[in-house]
Amino acid sequence: MGIWLLRRVGQVIPTLLILSFLIFGLQQLMPGDPALILAGEERGDPAVLAAIRAELGLDRPIHEQYLLWMGKVLTGDFGFSWRIRVPVSELILAKLPVTFQLASMAFVIAVLIGVPLGILSAVKKDTPADWAANGAALFGISTPNFWLGIMMILLFSVELGWLPPSGYVPITEDFWQSISTTIMPAFVLGTGVASVLMRHTRAAMLTALSQDYVRTARAKGLKERVVIWKHALRNALIPVVTLGAIEFGRLLAGAVLTEQIFTIPGFGKLIVDAVFNRDYPVVQGVVLATALIFVLLSLVADMLYMAINPRLRQA
Repeated sequence: MGIWLLRRVGQVIPTLLILSFLIFGLQQLMPGDPALILAGEERGDPAVLAAIRAELGLDRPIHEQYLLWMGKVLTGDFGFSWRIRVPVSELILAKLPVTFQLASMAFVIAVLIGVPLGILSAVKKDTPADWAANGAALFGISTPNFWLGIMMILLFSVELGWLPPSGYVPITEDFWQSISTTIMPAFVLGTGVASVLMRHTRAAMLTALSQDYVRTARAKGLKERVVIWKHALRNALIPVVTLGAIEFGRLLAGAVLTEQIFTIPGFGKLIVDAVFNRDYPVVQGVVLATALIFVLLSLVADMLYMAINPRLRQA
């Protein structure tokens, strides 16, 4: 186990280095000049623009800019926001808990809806329950987040007055108020993921239920619920765990529209503002932090494999 973990960590390091190179290089393709935005009313003065570029290091060759940035990142320094002069690491630490709370709630909702529906659909294949579950999954996948978010605001905030339409309260300040401000956006995000989990759980369960060991368990006279929950589901969960790790990372990185609709100050709003203002250090820091989260989630998924299926520990 320890050797395997060291080997996986060894694979993570070059992966992150390659990602950092891509993040920095692709960002240079963004249109616009950060110096023009930062100069404000003095953007017409060449001396001011030259001074800003020199201060930010934009007058250096791209490879030098990358090496300087990467050297600081390796020490934990993501630089300063060019627009508000705040350390990028502070912005990430301030916004990450917001998005993490939203993504965690959405993921819990997705698992509670998607996995049971997938199991039910597989066990009750070609029955009305199967058709209803597949119809719900199709609705969840095809419904745009922005439309569902607006409809939920109209229903639960405008018509019924049960929940606030927007805003965010930290969970450390008021637990229930924080839940009330994030439950709608969490449900909006969770429905799409629940649909994907449902379809994959159904497919994995159908494959597991057709295996010889399931037929053997049934031939031994085991109860159907034991066959489903102990034998079939345990093996069917392995591909679902992989998908779950990927989807959770996508929730952390892809909540831009939902955060904008519900005015939640998370990663989505931070990255959108940074892109519009050509705030390169913030864009680089947020994207690199997101990539790191994806890699760590992949590592966690591999460890969960071994917990679910002990035979993999010998691989």
